[in-house]
Amino acid sequence: MKLINQDLLNDLSSEASKATRKRKNYNFHFGPADVLQRMLNAFEPGTYVRPHKHENPAKREVFLLLRGRLLMLFFNDGGEVTERITLSAKDGSYGVEVPPGEWHMGISLEKGTVIYELKDGPYDPVNDKEFAPWAPPEGAPEVKEYLENLLWENVPNY
Repeated sequence: MKLINQDLLNDLSSEASKATRKRKNYNFHFGPADVLQRMLNAFEPGTYVRPHKHENPAKREVFLLLRGRLLMLFFNDGGEVTERITLSAKDGSYGVEVPPGEWHMGISLEKGTVIYELKDGPYDPVNDKEFAPWAPPEGAPEVKEYLENLLWENVPNY
């Protein structure tokens, strides 16, 4: 049995807040070969998950919010936002299933945001995801401005 409780979420969020990338995951799956990848992901404001898709091989991805707020953005092939969903328990929006081949990213809107993520496996870092060519790579100097623009355009009263 694997228990998800407040202590686990607090510990994970604490680790994420101290991490350079401002996020931390906690795996429940048995390893990369597992056909169902399951994990907690703690996202702190300022973390950058480069827009990506899971297409070759095709994989579904499910995000279930456990606490906090997470903005999910979906894009067309040119990098324009086509849909935005704010996951928030307060607003009654708890999760989203992302179909294979759809450009997407998540942006933390609140400290202590944690999701439970499920994704088809197995995990192979060589072909797990295709990163959007129109978005800056993680660690690039323009990431901060890119995130700020996405938030400004997609979050009321940001």
